Amino acid sequence: MRNWDDFFLEDDAYDWQNKPIPIPRFKLNTLSSLKKFLDMVHIRKCLIKPYLEDVNYPLVEPRELLPSFESDLYEYENLPGFSLVAFARPIDYFNEIFQFDILHAQNEIITTQAGEASPLPDAIQHNNLAVFLSRLPRILQDKFVELMYKEEIYDLRNYSRVLDFILNMDRGHVLSLDSRNEFYLSGIYASFPSNLDTELKRFGLKVKKFRPNDNLRYELNRSFVYQFLMELYGYPVVSERRTSAALFSRKLFKMGEKFLVRALGQTDRTITTLYNTGDSRFFPSLEKLALVKVETKKKDALKFLKRNGFLIDEVRQAVILRVKYRQHQYDPENIREERALSVLRQELIHPLSGEICSHLNIIKDTFYMTLKLNDIVKGEFNGRVKYKREIVENTDTHEKRLKFLYAWLSKHQRRIIGYSGEFYSGVTKVLDNYLLNPEYYEEFSRLNRLYQEVWNKYGYIRQARKICILQDAQEDRYKNNRINYLHMLELFNQILKELKFEMGQYFPEIINRAISTVEKVANDPYLQRNYLGKKDKELTAYGKKIKKEYSRMISLLDELKGISRVKREKIFSN
Repeated sequence: MRNWDDFFLEDDAYDWQNKPIPIPRFKLNTLSSLKKFLDMVHIRKCLIKPYLEDVNYPLVEPRELLPSFESDLYEYENLPGFSLVAFARPIDYFNEIFQFDILHAQNEIITTQAGEASPLPDAIQHNNLAVFLSRLPRILQDKFVELMYKEEIYDLRNYSRVLDFILNMDRGHVLSLDSRNEFYLSGIYASFPSNLDTELKRFGLKVKKFRPNDNLRYELNRSFVYQFLMELYGYPVVSERRTSAALFSRKLFKMGEKFLVRALGQTDRTITTLYNTGDSRFFPSLEKLALVKVETKKKDALKFLKRNGFLIDEVRQAVILRVKYRQHQYDPENIREERALSVLRQELIHPLSGEICSHLNIIKDTFYMTLKLNDIVKGEFNGRVKYKREIVENTDTHEKRLKFLYAWLSKHQRRIIGYSGEFYSGVTKVLDNYLLNPEYYEEFSRLNRLYQEVWNKYGYIRQARKICILQDAQEDRYKNNRINYLHMLELFNQILKELKFEMGQYFPEIINRAISTVEKVANDPYLQRNYLGKKDKELTAYGKKIKKEYSRMISLLDELKGISRVKREKIFSN
């Protein structure tokens, strides 16, 4: 299927290297059709065009599209950036909740207090041109006049050419429906209100991370709440442009608007889109578009991409990738509580036709993740990472390796906790061989603070993995019925025993969740009624085993509570 066919009048328009001007041959009157059109224009103008013009174009690494998203390392000032909002309704200029300079369509009816008035086409064109020039850098004004003097600036048939100039403006642009129910460029120089302070505090109170007037609780949990809230809308804690786009979409969604908000950052090189067509329940839909380097050892996948023309550049193995995400409401009981997003779908986009390929796994290649981890600990990884607020280049010293490890573990924490046993086993094998290697004892002693940071992060992941197994086992028992009660109780006892002997590294949130999960099983009405409330002579051999394992679980739970209480008191006394 050639998804972009409808946007062209002639077949030769597929010569995208010559930067054709796309011309829609049907009405753009729904958010879905508009999004499809914008995808094509923005991919070609803002991703492919800069890539073809710069042999050193910084392709996005697949892991950068995996939540949680990392803060940007560099700003590429020569690359395009923009933001926009589109409404599936006409503009109501005075009553809009944000500021922008309005543009008019020739068929638009303007209502005044004196009645309806339709300005002459020449007057509209002159006004639109004057508005645009007032916000355009002086160096580009003559060129714009030469190109667009007789053209309809608002018409989306000219959007591709107008976009070249919009990319030189600091603020956003606006699209909406006209009186004929077609989308047009209805505004420029838009400022999206973020109201960050109010939204952050309201969200923190909602998820019970904040309490009114509790300054200490606010200080301790602010970073977590800020990061979680931003990630729900597709970003780390980053620039004003993207923060405003995220929080503006949050506000529009709460108001029940049908809208599309899109932003491209010069740092992340990724087009992020938030939209609501009316069928979303809790959050606007979220997706990202980027030029990505394919990192896979699967030869069949590379052959498929080459054979079917999905590679923009066979040497650098660059592809256009769209990732769609699913948002998760905050769940304090889940050990993966920081998981605001998960990947819903990956789509490779054909650069010529727009054809979609969704059966290849580009960003969740666990083999490549383990391989990269192995390169880090061996000192063979060449790249850069952000350790706290420091940019670290390469892994040629143990200090750099430990900083890379800390960043890598922070980035992939939820995946290590929740992915398959095979992946987890591979990760722990690599980490144990490095962190427990006696040959590095002196180096690690010299770097003790950094080493302990990595070890604590690793220890947290190992214990959290155990709680994840507890929660998954409980869920399987109650939802999917994959394991019986005896198996679940035996598994609980094994993990509780392991946790008891790992309390040298005490993580209150992990132990609290372990206790909470075990108590839910301990209070299971079915267990109480059919096994614990009966005498041994009334039970089968299977029932007696359940009763025995249950008693053992309660004993281990009491021990864990006692150790936790002592640890907590020790922390408070210090």
